Amino acid sequence: MSYDLIIVGGGIGGSALAATMAKAGQSVLLLEKSTEYEDRVRGEWIAPWGVAEVQRLGLYDLLVEAGGHHITSHVTYDESRDPAEAETTALPLGIFAETVPGPLTIGHPHHCQTLFDEAGRAGARTLRGVNVTDIQLGASPSVTYEHEGETHTAEAPLVVGAEGRMSPVRKEAGIKLHQDKPHHWFAGLLVEGVEGWDASRQAIGTEGQFGFLAFPQGGDKVRVYGGYALEEKGRFAGEDGPRKFLESFRMNCAPGNEAIADGTPAGPLLSYFNNDSWTDEPFAAGCVLIGDAAGWNDPINGLGLSITYRDVRIVSDILKATPPGAAPDFSSYAQERAERMRRLRFAGHLQATLDMEFGEAARERRKRYHERSASDQTLGMHGFAIMGGPESVPDEIFTDAHKERVLNG
Repeated sequence: MSYDLIIVGGGIGGSALAATMAKAGQSVLLLEKSTEYEDRVRGEWIAPWGVAEVQRLGLYDLLVEAGGHHITSHVTYDESRDPAEAETTALPLGIFAETVPGPLTIGHPHHCQTLFDEAGRAGARTLRGVNVTDIQLGASPSVTYEHEGETHTAEAPLVVGAEGRMSPVRKEAGIKLHQDKPHHWFAGLLVEGVEGWDASRQAIGTEGQFGFLAFPQGGDKVRVYGGYALEEKGRFAGEDGPRKFLESFRMNCAPGNEAIADGTPAGPLLSYFNNDSWTDEPFAAGCVLIGDAAGWNDPINGLGLSITYRDVRIVSDILKATPPGAAPDFSSYAQERAERMRRLRFAGHLQATLDMEFGEAARERRKRYHERSASDQTLGMHGFAIMGGPESVPDEIFTDAHKERVLNG
């Protein structure tokens, strides 16, 4: 059982890479632990720069045919702003990437299954219900796994860790994972029966002790997220948690949220910390990491899929350019990813400070920010980095001087 590539983790990153490399003529083994993809309350929104990466991988038409839904405008609500004013200054989202009308949304379980099936059609060997029991890296990589009651060992020159935040490949490689301190709690829920919400519009806003984000999925479904203070850990616990969560969306500053609050939960409500994580070098002898296995960004930016798709594109480009029998050089990937994640951490810290801090001082800070940014668009350039890509704005945006100007100017 010898392959050109073994990919551990058949989620979005692993399956996208498997499909891409199988189409390039490599023999690929894709191993996925689950037998059915579940709603994990993340990974359903692709920023315009991430959609451009999907296009470069040749997977865009596949996702659109699978039900991918474009969002074309954005509204920022706040308790310090008149909602009508916020809506008249809605941001068009087709300005960030050529040929991309805006972010693309698609349900996470369906997204995963679509790519897993595509990997199989492309020629990869795809296995579900796999239990990986041993990973050997270095000069002679191999993966031992159990499948349908039998134990197998597969060999390949390279093992890819695409199995998420608790990556066994990362652990076996001894790659250190850095994490910063959590800033707030973040909860998410898929809501159906949302009548009256503009399916082409996403929104973010803060009022009282709660900050929200809403991303329509097409039809009557909207994926919503909410941020709340760390000391309120049990705010949405218990059987009535989903209903209490939806009630938090009733805001004077965002009247349209009534449609969300009146909707019906269509999946689990899960809460998690907002913090960032990263690796200095997402590769070692015999392996490379992609997606969350290599570190993740604050979910307030919503960039998990965009980050993953760029990882897949860069890693696949390197693998395609590597001569047969030679070891791939992932140093350029490590350098690009380190700077990418640094910039996105910076943007996330700014966004969290503005939108997910509560009380009088935070409210006054947001009010000043909205007033000043109306006449000075450079104050909101971190948002352009989120939408257009971290390399799309000047270097000086990612400095302490700019942060001071945004928050305390």
